Amino acid sequence: MPPRFSIIIPVLHEEAVITATVDHLGEFLRNERFEGEIIVVDGDTEGKTIGAVTGSGSAIKTAVGIRGRGSQMNEGAALAEGDILLFLHADTRLPPGAFSLVEAALRKPGCRAGAFDLAIDSERPVFRIIETVASFRSRLTRIPYGDQAHFFRRKYFREIGGYAKIPLMEDVEIMRRIKKRKEKIVIVKKAVSTSARRWEKEGVLTCTLRNWLLIILYLCGLSPDYLSRFYK
Repeated sequence: MPPRFSIIIPVLHEEAVITATVDHLGEFLRNERFEGEIIVVDGDTEGKTIGAVTGSGSAIKTAVGIRGRGSQMNEGAALAEGDILLFLHADTRLPPGAFSLVEAALRKPGCRAGAFDLAIDSERPVFRIIETVASFRSRLTRIPYGDQAHFFRRKYFREIGGYAKIPLMEDVEIMRRIKKRKEKIVIVKKAVSTSARRWEKEGVLTCTLRNWLLIILYLCGLSPDYLSRFYK
């Protein structure tokens, strides 16, 4: 029997895009003939994003969690019943055949976690450079970021304690922890497509340099609590 998927989406003020994301995932599950559930965890105490979810014939669970992607994703994982956990940002879309690719990756000897390559939904040439750098970096370091759609077997995710309860860098921290255990992380060659909205809003150069600087400072030992002051 094919594995059952739990797709977990941490959200905060994503009312404008959440229904399109849920519909996208529901269509994927039906087309690829995988069973699965979609879990949306809202970091807003009023639950405005989950209140905006409409449509989709797929199984959907919603919850209000403590604000912070790590905490929200852990909350979603606690509700999950699937064999495989796939963590997805609300503005990210999966490539064709995504679930089959994840299943195949996790069947590789020693593989404990993985993610996809990154594509940015914009025709601006500068984003092709960012994509190329992201692909090279994640393959070199084996530390994919959260916008690359992390995936794990549920049993393993729980075994390692899930994401750290930190305000920033939870995606980097968990992959570094897996590497320290000398376990394998697979980068799927197909790319997820994420929105360019944050780069467009903040400025491509400003956003990119800020992100790189935060990563460098984190790897140099600065605390996520301190670094979160510079990431809004």
